[in-house]
Amino acid sequence: MPSADRVRAAWGRRAETDYIFDYWTALGWTILTLGIYSFYVFYQLVRRMRDHNARRVDLFDAALAFAWEEAGRRGLQAELTPSFQRANAHMDVLRRMTTDFRDPIIFVVLAVVARGIIEFIAFILLDQDLVKHDRSEVGVEYELSVIFGRFGQSVSAPDQTRVKGQNNYVGRIVATVFSFGLYLFWWYYNQMIIPNVHFQANWIQEDTLAAAVQALC
Repeated sequence: MPSADRVRAAWGRRAETDYIFDYWTALGWTILTLGIYSFYVFYQLVRRMRDHNARRVDLFDAALAFAWEEAGRRGLQAELTPSFQRANAHMDVLRRMTTDFRDPIIFVVLAVVARGIIEFIAFILLDQDLVKHDRSEVGVEYELSVIFGRFGQSVSAPDQTRVKGQNNYVGRIVATVFSFGLYLFWWYYNQMIIPNVHFQANWIQEDTLAAAVQALC
């Protein structure tokens, strides 16, 4: 598939990967189903981060391939090589993350067997994933904004301050234990809302990137 079509395909899949939670709706259904709905919530928490990263890798790979071809047509490959090299260094991190074990079905099965403990483990892994993912994709987004800017196209530069810090995992576990599990509701809220904000910030950049590719086709 041509690189421009791959960009459009990855851009068009975000409704499939970037699941947006409404915390109060999820909490309401959890209460109404006596906790059963929480397993669906847990499934989506794991699945969406795995699939979001995989889709972003596809999008960035295609955008960089398209940009390299466009740079060749304009005689700009030598000038822009440092930007491509920096972008690909960040891409290596994102690609490696696609091989991490994040099977949502198995996580849910484990949660049925060891409720509470598995949520702790998953929430720690998901937070670490988001920190690592965001740090690397900010680097790719920045280089893409520079590269496409050289082509006369405006692609949104990322907000460098958006990268979240790592949670205090020990503190959160202690708070959950000493609050007899009540703090876990706040932890669930964080796991839903913070990635929601992350996805929506990505969409702004994706829209300008897809528009720039379309303009150059």
